[in-house]
Amino acid sequence: MSDSGGKARVISREPIYDGRVVKLRCEEIELPGGRRSRLEIVAHPGATAIVPLDDAGRVLLVRQYRHAPGGEWLLEVPAGKLDPGEAAATGAARECEEETGFRPGRLEPLGGLWTTPGFTDEWIHLFLALDLVAGRQDLQEDEALSVERLPLAEALRLALDGGIDDGKSIAALTRAARYLGVSVAPAPGSGPEG
Repeated sequence: MSDSGGKARVISREPIYDGRVVKLRCEEIELPGGRRSRLEIVAHPGATAIVPLDDAGRVLLVRQYRHAPGGEWLLEVPAGKLDPGEAAATGAARECEEETGFRPGRLEPLGGLWTTPGFTDEWIHLFLALDLVAGRQDLQEDEALSVERLPLAEALRLALDGGIDDGKSIAALTRAARYLGVSVAPAPGSGPEG
């Protein structure tokens, strides 16, 4: 029997932790079909991820220290969480300038994605930032990053073949390429038969 229709009924909800960025709660639910389950859920205010593209067709990426995956320096698109009540486009423009030092003159929405729907409600709004204007970089106390400019084709290659291993960045770059009409073909030999 398929449980693909309907929603679960929440039987109980227990707050566990209320932090600066996330909240953790446990919920006991009854799934469609009658089975019960206890889930740990990380509540997140939502975020934005931006593909800033300069007039030369280069993407402004950030190489950022990420402690959670073992202290890695990851190449990513600029991104960050939304402030309470902040519209996604406003947050995207703010994050773009804070991390890269450039303000978008124009933002094109590219949809969004659930980051890890198995345990969090985090939704990231994706944007393409165009007509960049010099602004002021303003890093937060927990941010360590540098800005790198790569041709869009090179950033796409890294997203598809390895080198950019962050999910939101891969999604944002491929959606930006599709929006711009740029081919997103995999490299020869990287397919299932390669």
